[in-house]
Amino acid sequence: MLEAAQKAGAGAADAMAVAGTSLSIGVRAGTLEQAERSEGVDIGLRVLLGQRQANVSASDTRPETLTALAERAVAMARVAPDDPHIGLAEPDQLAREWDINALELADPRTEPSPKDLQQDAEAAEAAALAVKGILQVQSATAGYSQNVVHLAASNGFSGGYARTGYSLSCVAIAGTGTGMERDYDSDSRIFKSDMRNADDIGSRAAARAVERLGARKPPTGTYPVLFDERIAPSLIGALLGAVNGGAIARGASWLRDRLGAQVLPEALSIIEDPYRRRISGSRPFDAEGLPTARRAIVDHGTLTGWTLDLATGRKLGMASTGNAKRGLSSPPSPGTWNIALTQGDKTRDDLLADMGTGLLVTSLIGATINPNTGDYSRGASGFWVENGALQYPVNECTIAGSLPLMLRHMIPANDARAHLSTVVPSLLIEGMTLAGN
Repeated sequence: MLEAAQKAGAGAADAMAVAGTSLSIGVRAGTLEQAERSEGVDIGLRVLLGQRQANVSASDTRPETLTALAERAVAMARVAPDDPHIGLAEPDQLAREWDINALELADPRTEPSPKDLQQDAEAAEAAALAVKGILQVQSATAGYSQNVVHLAASNGFSGGYARTGYSLSCVAIAGTGTGMERDYDSDSRIFKSDMRNADDIGSRAAARAVERLGARKPPTGTYPVLFDERIAPSLIGALLGAVNGGAIARGASWLRDRLGAQVLPEALSIIEDPYRRRISGSRPFDAEGLPTARRAIVDHGTLTGWTLDLATGRKLGMASTGNAKRGLSSPPSPGTWNIALTQGDKTRDDLLADMGTGLLVTSLIGATINPNTGDYSRGASGFWVENGALQYPVNECTIAGSLPLMLRHMIPANDARAHLSTVVPSLLIEGMTLAGN
């Protein structure tokens, strides 16, 4: 692709190729419901003519296709608008040496058979159905994927790696008629040996569904809200979106003037670490060939910097943080890798006791977050808490507050799952507005 781009007249170019295999098996009522398998090689090319660029992609790797792809990309770039900030990395910025084996991104075992995946899905479904109160399982699905990615550019960069993934999920339904409730559980790992037991996934999905039976609206008022560990990452995700260089460059972030300011309690930090073993967000270099690095996005409560790729860094007069992501048909843009928030010293039950009367949120619906002010409002469901104990399930309520204030006063539990790419514990927020009955 790079040779074809040069022949077509491109001043610079980068190219990606992804060879992927995926297999998904779903069961329902003890029988096979769906079996899907896909294999293929997809390619993407970005060409630059001065300060203009264009992106094209295809799933055909014949030589004549590469030639046509490059010619079309160059033709598109000729009529694209000028962007003074685009451009490949300088050779001295590029990642040069890395130990991909140290990251353990690919399970060396052979691809599982469809029968093996079906057995896992059947086991999860059977475990869910064995729980009293479960009438049916909406879905039980097991999957496997393997992708080999390679990136090359006319500035001399060339590198790639393989990644595998195993997954198992179960969605259980409890109750009848209008009183039906559903919930889920799942696991996803790079190595099969790290996966949780299928029986545990199915039974936990079922138990969660049964717990939701008889849900009603909570009272309206101002109460503390505890975000369960399953959905607490959404709060940190909102902060990460606000420190994204793209949002900062557009001026569409409530944190745009807060660099160096306190955004979390002093005891809390947000660490990005792209070198964690067997974690999906790990990688040795970004989508522009720059080395990735461990960094503190928030250090003891203080916002230390933005998340940048080359273009957004140039717009802001800063260096890239090695955080470029891209698809086959799109240019690079900033994004984060593995994220971890400092955990607290209390359990979730301790925080429930501390909150006294309030709401434990286990599910969120929709999202309304004003990017300029941080005003926060979301639909929620979970459990009403009185005297530190769960009283009854709730749904059809709205929680609202100011995200900047919520983040600066949140209290973390110690229950985050360490194997996730985003490691965030349950979070207690005082004084949120609930709209229910």
